[in-house]
Amino acid sequence: MTAKQRPSKVSKLRRRLEEPCEIGWCELVDLPDFGLTALHAKIDSGARTSSLHAVRIKVFEREGEEWVAFTVPKSPEHAAKRIETKVYDHRPVKSSNGKVQERYVIETTISLGPLTWTGHITFANRQSMAFPMLVGRRALKRGFLINSGKRWMLGQPKKLLEEDKK
Repeated sequence: MTAKQRPSKVSKLRRRLEEPCEIGWCELVDLPDFGLTALHAKIDSGARTSSLHAVRIKVFEREGEEWVAFTVPKSPEHAAKRIETKVYDHRPVKSSNGKVQERYVIETTISLGPLTWTGHITFANRQSMAFPMLVGRRALKRGFLINSGKRWMLGQPKKLLEEDKK
Protein backbone atom coordinates (compact mmCIF):
# COMPACT_ATOMS: atom_id res chain seq x y z
CA MET A 1 0.00 0.00 0.00
CA THR A 2 1.51 3.36 -1.00
CA ALA A 3 1.33 6.49 1.12
CA LYS A 4 -1.45 7.93 -1.05
CA GLN A 5 -3.56 4.75 -0.68
CA ARG A 6 -3.44 4.71 3.12
CA PRO A 7 -6.78 5.35 4.79
CA SER A 8 -6.90 8.80 6.33
CA LYS A 9 -7.95 9.70 9.88
CA VAL A 10 -9.83 12.73 8.50
CA SER A 11 -13.26 11.08 8.69
CA LYS A 12 -13.10 11.11 12.53
CA LEU A 13 -12.63 14.87 12.80
CA ARG A 14 -14.30 17.98 11.42
CA ARG A 15 -12.62 19.17 8.25
CA ARG A 16 -13.84 22.75 8.33
CA LEU A 17 -15.21 25.41 10.65
CA GLU A 18 -18.93 26.17 10.39
CA GLU A 19 -18.26 29.91 10.84
CA PRO A 20 -15.03 31.76 9.92
CA CYS A 21 -12.55 32.17 12.77
CA GLU A 22 -10.28 35.21 12.92
CA ILE A 23 -6.71 34.43 13.92
CA GLY A 24 -3.57 36.52 14.31
CA TRP A 25 -0.27 36.23 12.43
CA CYS A 26 1.00 33.93 15.21
CA GLU A 27 -0.99 31.48 17.30
CA LEU A 28 -0.63 28.44 19.56
CA VAL A 29 -0.99 25.01 17.93
CA ASP A 30 -1.32 21.56 19.50
CA LEU A 31 -0.15 18.28 17.96
CA PRO A 32 -1.98 15.90 20.34
CA ASP A 33 -0.83 12.66 18.66
CA PHE A 34 2.71 13.61 19.73
CA GLY A 35 1.84 15.13 23.11
CA LEU A 36 2.95 18.59 21.96
CA THR A 37 0.88 21.52 23.18
CA ALA A 38 1.07 25.28 22.85
CA LEU A 39 3.60 25.28 20.01
CA HIS A 40 4.29 28.81 18.87
CA ALA A 41 3.28 28.90 15.21
CA LYS A 42 3.62 31.54 12.53
CA ILE A 43 0.59 31.73 10.26
CA ASP A 44 1.85 31.80 6.66
CA SER A 45 -0.62 31.91 3.78
CA GLY A 46 2.34 31.90 1.39
CA ALA A 47 3.36 28.40 2.44
CA ARG A 48 1.31 25.54 1.01
CA THR A 49 2.02 22.92 3.69
CA SER A 50 2.54 23.35 7.42
CA SER A 51 6.06 22.72 8.70
CA LEU A 52 7.56 21.69 12.04
CA HIS A 53 11.08 22.30 13.33
CA ALA A 54 12.68 18.87 13.69
CA VAL A 55 16.23 17.55 14.03
CA ARG A 56 17.90 14.13 13.87
CA ILE A 57 15.46 12.95 11.19
CA LYS A 58 15.96 9.25 10.41
CA VAL A 59 13.90 7.13 8.03
CA PHE A 60 13.43 3.43 8.71
CA GLU A 61 11.18 0.56 7.73
CA ARG A 62 8.64 -1.03 10.06
CA GLU A 63 6.45 -3.94 8.92
CA GLY A 64 7.10 -3.08 5.27
CA GLU A 65 6.16 0.60 5.63
CA GLU A 66 8.30 3.72 5.62
CA TRP A 67 8.51 5.42 9.02
CA VAL A 68 10.42 8.44 10.27
CA ALA A 69 11.94 9.20 13.67
CA PHE A 70 12.64 12.82 14.56
CA THR A 71 13.29 15.03 17.55
CA VAL A 72 11.38 18.19 18.33
CA PRO A 73 13.99 20.27 20.22
CA LYS A 74 13.22 21.64 23.68
CA SER A 75 11.51 24.98 23.99
CA PRO A 76 10.14 27.05 26.87
CA GLU A 77 6.88 25.06 26.56
CA HIS A 78 8.20 21.49 26.44
CA ALA A 79 11.23 19.24 26.77
CA ALA A 80 12.91 17.76 23.69
CA LYS A 81 10.81 14.90 22.39
CA ARG A 82 11.74 11.95 20.16
CA ILE A 83 8.82 10.88 17.95
CA GLU A 84 8.23 8.04 15.49
CA THR A 85 5.43 8.04 12.91
CA LYS A 86 4.58 6.72 9.44
CA VAL A 87 5.71 8.68 6.41
CA TYR A 88 2.61 9.80 4.51
CA ASP A 89 4.32 11.15 1.38
CA HIS A 90 7.34 12.97 -0.06
CA ARG A 91 6.92 16.46 -1.57
CA PRO A 92 9.14 19.03 -3.19
CA VAL A 93 9.00 22.19 -1.06
CA LYS A 94 10.47 25.57 -1.93
CA SER A 95 12.02 26.96 1.24
CA SER A 96 12.21 30.63 2.20
CA ASN A 97 15.66 30.84 0.56
CA GLY A 98 14.14 29.78 -2.78
CA LYS A 99 15.73 26.31 -2.92
CA VAL A 100 13.54 23.29 -3.61
CA GLN A 101 13.99 20.38 -1.20
CA GLU A 102 12.36 16.96 -1.14
CA ARG A 103 10.73 16.67 2.30
CA TYR A 104 8.98 13.92 4.22
CA VAL A 105 5.30 14.52 4.89
CA ILE A 106 3.52 13.09 7.92
CA GLU A 107 -0.18 12.99 8.70
CA THR A 108 -1.22 13.90 12.23
CA THR A 109 -3.90 15.57 14.31
CA ILE A 110 -3.58 19.36 14.49
CA SER A 111 -5.52 21.70 16.80
CA LEU A 112 -5.77 25.43 16.21
CA GLY A 113 -8.33 27.27 18.30
CA PRO A 114 -11.82 25.78 17.84
CA LEU A 115 -10.84 23.21 15.17
CA THR A 116 -9.06 19.88 15.39
CA TRP A 117 -8.36 18.04 12.13
CA THR A 118 -6.00 15.59 10.50
CA GLY A 119 -3.46 17.44 8.41
CA HIS A 120 -0.09 17.17 6.76
CA ILE A 121 3.19 18.51 8.12
CA THR A 122 6.68 18.58 6.64
CA PHE A 123 9.93 18.86 8.59
CA ALA A 124 12.32 21.78 8.32
CA ASN A 125 15.27 23.12 10.23
CA ARG A 126 13.64 26.24 11.68
CA GLN A 127 16.35 26.78 14.30
CA SER A 128 17.11 30.27 13.02
CA MET A 129 13.40 31.14 12.87
CA ALA A 130 11.41 32.71 15.70
CA PHE A 131 8.63 30.07 15.52
CA PRO A 132 9.11 26.28 15.62
CA MET A 133 5.99 25.71 13.53
CA LEU A 134 4.58 27.27 10.41
CA VAL A 135 0.89 26.86 9.55
CA GLY A 136 0.35 26.84 5.78
CA ARG A 137 -2.64 27.62 3.60
CA ARG A 138 -3.84 24.00 3.28
CA ALA A 139 -4.60 24.20 7.01
CA LEU A 140 -5.91 27.76 6.87
CA LYS A 141 -8.48 27.06 4.13
CA ARG A 142 -10.57 25.25 6.75
CA GLY A 143 -12.21 28.57 7.69
CA PHE A 144 -9.49 30.67 9.31
CA LEU A 145 -9.23 34.38 8.49
CA ILE A 146 -5.85 35.99 9.19
CA ASN A 147 -5.68 39.42 10.81
CA SER A 148 -2.07 40.40 10.09
CA GLY A 149 -2.25 43.25 12.60
CA LYS A 150 -2.95 40.98 15.57
CA ARG A 151 -1.29 38.06 17.32
CA TRP A 152 -2.31 35.42 19.85
CA MET A 153 -6.03 36.02 19.20
CA LEU A 154 -6.89 32.46 20.30
CA GLY A 155 -4.85 32.62 23.51
CA GLN A 156 -1.52 33.93 24.68
CA PRO A 157 1.54 31.84 25.55
CA LYS A 158 2.08 31.31 29.31
CA LYS A 159 5.11 33.60 29.35
CA LEU A 160 3.09 36.53 27.96
CA LEU A 161 0.20 35.83 30.36
CA GLU A 162 2.59 35.88 33.32
CA GLU A 163 4.08 39.21 32.13
CA ASP A 164 0.57 40.68 31.80
CA LYS A 165 -0.18 39.79 35.47
CA LYS A 166 2.84 41.77 36.73
